[in-house]
Amino acid sequence: MDKAFLRLVAEDIQAKFGQDISDVAIVFNNKRPITYLKKHLVDVYGQAIWSPQFYTIQEFLSLSSTKTQASPLSQFFYLYELHNALLAEEGHEPETLEEFYPIAEIILSDFGQIDYDLVPVEQIYMELFDTTEIDLAFQHFTAEQQDFIRLFWQSFSAKGHTAVQQRFLKLWKRLPKLYHALKAKLAAEGQINYPGLYRELAEGKAEKGDFLKPYKKILFVGFNALNRAEALLFKTWQEQGLALFYFDADGHYIDDKIQEAGLFIRRNLQQTGLENALGEIPHVLANRTTDVQLYQCLGKNSETKTLHDVLLQDFPQGIPDGKTAAILLADESLLVPLLQSLPDLEVNITTGYPLIQSPIYGLIDLWCEVQMMISQQKKEKIPYQLLETFLSHPMTKVAPETKQRIQKEASEKQLFEIPVAEIDVAQSALPDFFKPIALKNDVIPGINRMIRSLLESMATQGRIRLIESDLLIETRKVLNQLHMGFDKLGTFSISFQIGLVKKAIAPINSAIEGDPLKGLQIMGLLESRCLNFDYIYVLGANEGILPKTSSSATFLPNNLRKAYGLPILENQDALSAYLFYRHFQYSNFMHLFYNGIVDESSTGEESRFIKQLVFETNFNFIKRVQQQTLLFPVQPKELIIAKEGEIWDKLYNRYIVNKKLLSASAFTTYLQSPLQFFLKYVAEIKEPPSISQEFEMNNLGSIIHRCMELLLLPYKGLADFTPTAVLEEKIALVDSLVLQEIGLQYQQDFKSYSDLNSLQRIMHKISSAYIQMYLEYDIANYQSFRIVELENEKDYNLDFDIMIDGEPSKIKLYGIIDRVDEVVDQDGQVKIRIVDYKTGSDKVLFSKPENVFAKETENKALLQTLFYAYVFEQVTGIKGLEPHLYVARRMREDGTLFRNNSGSMVFTDYFLEEMKNDFLDFLRETLEELFNRNIPFKHNPDAHVYPSDPYTLFYKYSVPETISEDE
Repeated sequence: MDKAFLRLVAEDIQAKFGQDISDVAIVFNNKRPITYLKKHLVDVYGQAIWSPQFYTIQEFLSLSSTKTQASPLSQFFYLYELHNALLAEEGHEPETLEEFYPIAEIILSDFGQIDYDLVPVEQIYMELFDTTEIDLAFQHFTAEQQDFIRLFWQSFSAKGHTAVQQRFLKLWKRLPKLYHALKAKLAAEGQINYPGLYRELAEGKAEKGDFLKPYKKILFVGFNALNRAEALLFKTWQEQGLALFYFDADGHYIDDKIQEAGLFIRRNLQQTGLENALGEIPHVLANRTTDVQLYQCLGKNSETKTLHDVLLQDFPQGIPDGKTAAILLADESLLVPLLQSLPDLEVNITTGYPLIQSPIYGLIDLWCEVQMMISQQKKEKIPYQLLETFLSHPMTKVAPETKQRIQKEASEKQLFEIPVAEIDVAQSALPDFFKPIALKNDVIPGINRMIRSLLESMATQGRIRLIESDLLIETRKVLNQLHMGFDKLGTFSISFQIGLVKKAIAPINSAIEGDPLKGLQIMGLLESRCLNFDYIYVLGANEGILPKTSSSATFLPNNLRKAYGLPILENQDALSAYLFYRHFQYSNFMHLFYNGIVDESSTGEESRFIKQLVFETNFNFIKRVQQQTLLFPVQPKELIIAKEGEIWDKLYNRYIVNKKLLSASAFTTYLQSPLQFFLKYVAEIKEPPSISQEFEMNNLGSIIHRCMELLLLPYKGLADFTPTAVLEEKIALVDSLVLQEIGLQYQQDFKSYSDLNSLQRIMHKISSAYIQMYLEYDIANYQSFRIVELENEKDYNLDFDIMIDGEPSKIKLYGIIDRVDEVVDQDGQVKIRIVDYKTGSDKVLFSKPENVFAKETENKALLQTLFYAYVFEQVTGIKGLEPHLYVARRMREDGTLFRNNSGSMVFTDYFLEEMKNDFLDFLRETLEELFNRNIPFKHNPDAHVYPSDPYTLFYKYSVPETISEDE
């Protein structure tokens, strides 16, 4: 790296002043460079000397006044009262705080710019309607400036104004009065704001006009974009021999009059007439051929992941002694992902950790949302997701047993909404979090109580973290200011107070400071002014971010801003260009990262500043495109579980030695995915309980099965047949029975249909309709019935012979019998049936038997029903069971007997017995494969995977089996 800018400044100070610098003032735009210049002065002088006095520009100019600085909130409340007083004078109704707040920020911003640039307030807000008046009022303006003013006023018709224009003009005419009233109010309170301070100084009205007297010289270092007040003051002090100016610039963008990066320094040197204390502007950029690494990344957060790898390559042993490195955040929203991605390097972060990106803001925001519901909207219940967010938040410190109890109860009852009165989080850092605030004015005290509890909680556990405590304390200060303003002005709605609280605390941040002279420095582009580093890493170097494509809201239209020399969007571009270009003057290792993905927030293009540098300079830009990042560091492999060691022992002992029952669903799970069978039934990785607002067929099926059992239970075991006509009267009981079962399912006592939430009402409607359909089907198709078995989950299991490693073994099969009955059909024939109820997309149809008796079975329900039938027949000795499937969606069209699509193969009589034998062979073959050591557990990539399958991550890299040429 060539000599750093501040090193050159330090050498020039020694050359000009020798060791006599104790009465020299050195002024910067911000605090950050002060430490660096001190270090360079120590190196240059090489001995102890009396230090000069260092200031930021605002600190320095504040020496001219004894008044205190008015906070933004104080100015807002002053402005509100004054504006309503002016409305009263005009005979208008006062505005509410809610109505005024959106425009107050704009008005204060405009007033500030008017003061900084010394614009006559009455003149800029003058109401003009014709060209003659403009010519007379603005004779001292250039023709171009007068044209800008004409363009603005021509937008208002000379013949009359629309309602919107009328309202705008009324506000426009009121603003000069409001400006002067605010000035008077601040003066009466012994306060001032920075724009007002600048204006007083520039106009010779400073309270302490001799504040420069203690200094023999004031050095202004690294200034770029000057407002008109600064330009006037700096020029005056230079002429008086009091000031020197050190400009950090390069001839590449200073000499080229159309180069935006040099716009402001050209103005300072050529228009304002300031002199550069360092002499002639150097020409460095044009002569450099340094490599610049440009990284196109796959998303914003991927920039920080890529940076992590680059830092490890550059600094495998840490940052070498004598070298400096900085990460510059063109996109400051990347701070948090950056902190999560940094390798183990010493860092210093002065860009500040924003409250809005911290867990604290999330907790305050959650409290506000809860209070909006229960206090503003008068709701007695809140969505479970809000409670879950509280339980999972790292700062609430909910006792584990409390968290487990609430989650278990909510899962079992599927509580999508939780009654606030029943929420008990006494065992947490915030036991009163869900307590409704009693009064509208309790919003800010409520948040302050929460902050106090958080600070106490952190202290008692010995875990006070400096950043979090700083953020909490700063938040409390802002809230107290806001509360004082509310107390003076009356009562406001909870929603407005919450909205204002969020706006007021959003800008808060806390510095995460380390050593500013050692390690990796992290800062925004603006904070990097005057500083140089050997290694530079710029994150967010995207068009639309560098530079930004939007400007602040204003009531001063662009044409007027141009006429009066106020900041416009082009000025912002020029400032961004300068901040970016200057790092190419010194750094030898430049790394630029940008988001290459096109989405609603990104163009996917690198900044145009980069393209300009590629075209204008001799830097060697090396573009690198990030490849798709994967979960695994190497080429991912399919998850295959070999049946060996502990895996085999667990499988064999579980089912063969210990006779664990194997169910029909376990059997069909193995067919669909042997890997899922392993995860679910061998490794016993269970899906965690959860709250879902999606419709769950499992719950629906449980309710329907239970209701059908209760309806048919009176007929179980009767010796005689019962006419199906009796089921007519059962239909009237269905609704109340379903309501009762939904209550049992979710462990709640529902008295009526109106007690159900929206999802439960859907479940009630569908369950009732399905059950009624089942009953009506039996009434229409059968004369009478006799119930043999009903919902038996324990009595039907048997040993099944299979071969394992060439030796005979037994595995115990287990069947859940929904219903076995004997029926007399309309032709008088008696049949014995096994019935399975299905609520999903199952069907009785199939294409051909070989597609059923296969790993990729096309009819899982048929295999399960044959499984149940086989177990029942073997246990009871009853033969000839017909498998029937009650699928409510299709039973009117397709019936309940399994058959092929053409109807030529129906599971009845001789064909049924043949299929039962084929099933038996297929069952034995499948189970012997399950216990074949040479066949591992792997997922079948052709199997249908349901969206609700909790094991999909394990199937991610499954591939079809390859077949050799010989085979």
